[in-house]
Amino acid sequence: MCGLCGFTGQIARKDDIIKSMTDVITHRGPDSSGVYTDGSIAMGFRRLSIIDLDGGSQPIYNEDKSLVLMFNGEIYNYRQLREILIAKGHKFTTETDSEVLVHGFEEWHEDLLSKLRGMFAFAVWNKNDKSLFLARDFFGIKPMYYTQQGGSFLFASEIKSMLQFPGFKKELNLGMLDNYISFEYPAGEDTFFEGVKSLMPAHYLWYRNGETETRRYWEPKFEPDESMTEEDAVSEISKVFDDSVAAHKISDVEVGCFLSSGVDSSYVSTYFPGQKTFTVGFGTDEKYNEIGYAKKLSEKIGLEHHYKVITPDEYWGNIRKVQYHMDQPLADASCIALYFVSQIASKYVKVVLSGEGADELFGGYNIYHEPDDLAGWQKLPLCVRRGLSSFVKKLPFSFKGKNFIIRGALPLEERFIGNCSMFTMDEKRRILKSGIPVRRPQELTKKYYARVEGDPVTRMQYLDINVWMAGDILLKADRMSMANSLELRVPFLDRKVFDVAARIPKKLKVNRENTKYAMRRAAAKRLPELTAQKKKLGFPVPIRVWLREDRYYDMVKKSFNSATAAKFFNTGAITQLLDDHKNGRRDNSRKIWTVFIFLVWYDIYFNGVSHEPGDMPVVE
Repeated sequence: MCGLCGFTGQIARKDDIIKSMTDVITHRGPDSSGVYTDGSIAMGFRRLSIIDLDGGSQPIYNEDKSLVLMFNGEIYNYRQLREILIAKGHKFTTETDSEVLVHGFEEWHEDLLSKLRGMFAFAVWNKNDKSLFLARDFFGIKPMYYTQQGGSFLFASEIKSMLQFPGFKKELNLGMLDNYISFEYPAGEDTFFEGVKSLMPAHYLWYRNGETETRRYWEPKFEPDESMTEEDAVSEISKVFDDSVAAHKISDVEVGCFLSSGVDSSYVSTYFPGQKTFTVGFGTDEKYNEIGYAKKLSEKIGLEHHYKVITPDEYWGNIRKVQYHMDQPLADASCIALYFVSQIASKYVKVVLSGEGADELFGGYNIYHEPDDLAGWQKLPLCVRRGLSSFVKKLPFSFKGKNFIIRGALPLEERFIGNCSMFTMDEKRRILKSGIPVRRPQELTKKYYARVEGDPVTRMQYLDINVWMAGDILLKADRMSMANSLELRVPFLDRKVFDVAARIPKKLKVNRENTKYAMRRAAAKRLPELTAQKKKLGFPVPIRVWLREDRYYDMVKKSFNSATAAKFFNTGAITQLLDDHKNGRRDNSRKIWTVFIFLVWYDIYFNGVSHEPGDMPVVE
């Protein structure tokens, strides 16, 4: 696990610039650094040593050194590919998985990507024709950003690296604010920095003769096999997950495991007898603290368990540091908890396995029940449903079932924009300053719906894999682990695992009994039944409770009435959200948090406010 960066062009002080760009991402690889420069490009690298500890430094070259590689990630089938390439005449000088990429690219070009099993973001520079090739893994586990600034093309694992480039023109992409407050994260390829784009999952990019060309090389297509029995599904999941975990444990250093109360990480942890697990929680309320459960499971299956209870002051005191590492605002409150569990793990191991991806692949989110819940209601004539929806929308109060009536009048493409949906169009117009563009989030999601057919749950999964998982789940996993120089691996997000998940019919994913039905049955072969069937909880954080306490209410209110807030928001409207929440009129905690995190992030990246821990102002 590492970090990389680079830029093209005839630039003065090239060595100094690439060093500063590389130094700012030292947290991604504190073990060593590497630099390559020639008349046309400068490339920098930070290494976290995992495989071939002594011989895996980068850059890495092919035999005649015409190709230069820098790579972030792990290739789990590198030994098999290495044997094939040696048989074809390639000569290796290291034992690292990185070298497979440079020889594989020389042999197969873009077709190399379809042969890989792993997580990756890498750059290959061809010294002969002055072309640059960038690629990102199938699901977007590892990040890659790029931009053109003047006559230079820049690329990096983190945007903060690009900001060190002297020609970088730092401007806010104001159009992303509307996007962000719809989704709670920056969805899609555009970023909050004008002109900077994220290379999307399963895409590669060529930079040649001053022009960029991107192309998708793989797509997570679901093809449910309705003839598949429960027994067949459970058997196939068990076998492929055994294989995936074994592959993801390949390392020359110790590997540990994150552990919550959920079935996903618990399932992973059963492959770790005698090794270490890590958990965090808040207070003693079981709604916010999974430590007791994790400790009991660890004892039962013979694991060395480490944990931490995060205090409110620790949580709030590290908000700025976390948002600095995120590069862009992310209002998922669990990312700060993820920062702390990564911090604990990094004291003991360099690599952890985690359960991300299981919900998207196997149908784990509770919202996936909605198509079945609405099925009877949607048998009513559309005109009746629309009429009732229009009527209840105008009612000045809420009641149980109001949202059900409103959503029941909408087709899937209109009511579901992903696993997270924050502000409605009316709410966005009310809180955003006049002149800030407001768009329907469906403008972004419709292109994904157009690419997938099948039952509603399968279509929802496809959208979440492409938008929510890449933009929130995997982004925070990479940033929070790397902020602590920790490699995080996700065995559910494996090509072979997906091949099995893609064939599972809807009835074995979401039914009246549970979500992730077949996967839970597979997990039950290794876990206590109660654990395997436990309802999805997520990563609970007591934001709702804290925002009703004077101390944190006052902190957020000060931010909502700041000069920064007045640039972008109608401060009266966002303060009303906060007051209504504190007074118990409604739970606005997630909406409040979304606005607050943007303001924190903007102060760091555009107002020069310190991101160091403890600098979060608390109003006494």
